[in-house]
Amino acid sequence: MRRARPGAASRGSAERALTSVAAGEAYESEAHAGHGSQARASGEGAEGETVQAPRLWHVTLSVSGAEAPLKELRRGLEQLAHDHPFLLTSRYAPDHAEIRYWEEARDLHDAAAVALRLWGEHRQSAQLPPWEIVGLEVIDRDTYHQRIAEGYGPLPATPVGVHPF
Repeated sequence: MRRARPGAASRGSAERALTSVAAGEAYESEAHAGHGSQARASGEGAEGETVQAPRLWHVTLSVSGAEAPLKELRRGLEQLAHDHPFLLTSRYAPDHAEIRYWEEARDLHDAAAVALRLWGEHRQSAQLPPWEIVGLEVIDRDTYHQRIAEGYGPLPATPVGVHPF
């Protein structure tokens, strides 16, 4: 299954389109097949092609701008959570918000590119304020879990949902 955001088509012929790609059955069967699929999972394809399985990335996106009414901001963030089903949690105040979610992408570059488009692409549909992105952290799943185990880094996203700071 392939999941793409609106406007994800490339702008030029030399630029590649960035999309989120679900792992699907082929990846699942390779991941559980054992030693025989190690070559493909590590990046070697059947015909010498480079095959890179999608990975999970934990994204923290921070946005800020002029004060907005809290009721409208909360409604907009709830709509964003509905539109973007992998959203874990959003925290907000009148002049800033933080959105945390998991993104599935081939590499950090793709995950960051999707994250940097998230606010702008959903501004109209979710009626979000015209804030700018002021911070972005993208870490892989292993790093996220290592930070949690060591007692530092972003706290686990509980409770899930949209909450004031």
